[in-house]
Amino acid sequence: MHNGEVSYWWQARGGVPPRRPSLPGSTEADVCIVGAGYTGLWTAYYLKRADPGLRIVVLEANFAGFGASGRNGGWVTATLPGSRARYARRSQGVAGVRELERHLRETIDEVARVCDAEGIDAGLVKGGTLTVATSAAQDARLRQQLDTERSWGDGDDIVRYLDQAELAGRLRVAGAAGALYSPHCARIQPADLAAGLAEVVSRAGVLLYESTPVTSLSAGIARTPAGQVRAPVILRCTEGFTADIPGQHRTLLPMNSSMIATGPLSDEAWKSIGWDGLETLGDEAHAYIYAQRTRDGRIAAPPTASARAPTTTARSRRRRSPSSAGSCAGCSRWPPKPGSTTPGAGCSGCRGTGAPPSAWIRGPAWAGRAAIPGTGSRPLTWPAARSPTWPAVSPAR
Repeated sequence: MHNGEVSYWWQARGGVPPRRPSLPGSTEADVCIVGAGYTGLWTAYYLKRADPGLRIVVLEANFAGFGASGRNGGWVTATLPGSRARYARRSQGVAGVRELERHLRETIDEVARVCDAEGIDAGLVKGGTLTVATSAAQDARLRQQLDTERSWGDGDDIVRYLDQAELAGRLRVAGAAGALYSPHCARIQPADLAAGLAEVVSRAGVLLYESTPVTSLSAGIARTPAGQVRAPVILRCTEGFTADIPGQHRTLLPMNSSMIATGPLSDEAWKSIGWDGLETLGDEAHAYIYAQRTRDGRIAAPPTASARAPTTTARSRRRRSPSSAGSCAGCSRWPPKPGSTTPGAGCSGCRGTGAPPSAWIRGPAWAGRAAIPGTGSRPLTWPAARSPTWPAVSPAR
């Protein structure tokens, strides 16, 4: 999979689907939904079921499932984002949080029910989720988390601790000390789910228009280059793309996370690994990981901090963690600026390397990578030695 493509999940389906027609001109509706990701499609699905007579128009700037809905980790999870105590303070107290969590758990089964009833083959398997500890410190955090869960009244039906032997019976992780297991999570192929929902709502009579960006929203009107949609109810379901709508730049803060997928693993490899229950997988390290065994026999997960590539757009460039591919002694720069132009030389930012310091002019030339065309900067070359060969002068970041 190469940076810049929509996602492996769409590639696994044979590529991006043909676009549906764009909005043919101005029209009216009972409900106008902006955005054809999970939020918009599920909203259209349940509105149409509640009242089949509703005229529902969905406007999508690209194609249904183009955004995070078609390129996520593939978890249907009941995990409450953030602290329970914070929710309790801000909403209906402990009872309100418990009720919310109950609905979240029921939603997993509801997604499975809809997939079965509507013939959506999204590879959904409710195998639960494992949070694995691979050090004593991580195991201590797991046990503390379990104590917190118990203090909220959660029994083994919600979460339980697995020792090394119990974990190995499910999944063999090198150095694992133990794990927490919750049955309330399912694996899916996210693009299959998005594409399936789009087909279902279209068959139900929802008017789904793709390649139709919304240029502005006001009371009762969604404007597009092809015309406007008037509706008494307009629902903005644009999530991370909300900032693209004029006047909405600061409404939501979009965040992203990269993923990689292995090639298909052999039967022998899976015998060694286990993972026959198809649980989703996380760990207790101080980094965010969400992995799954895919329906075509791969492992999909975020890259480790030491293996992450630079971001693919100049707008989103940022510093990364030190990498063994170029770091001499744990320098905070990644890749490090070597102390000389000799490949493999020590980093000027690290003490005791014996390499003379050299000027680092305005930062590394990440934008010169071939994956980022049109930046006007020079490409870096990566020799077999530890350090990259840097240009004499690096362009501004």
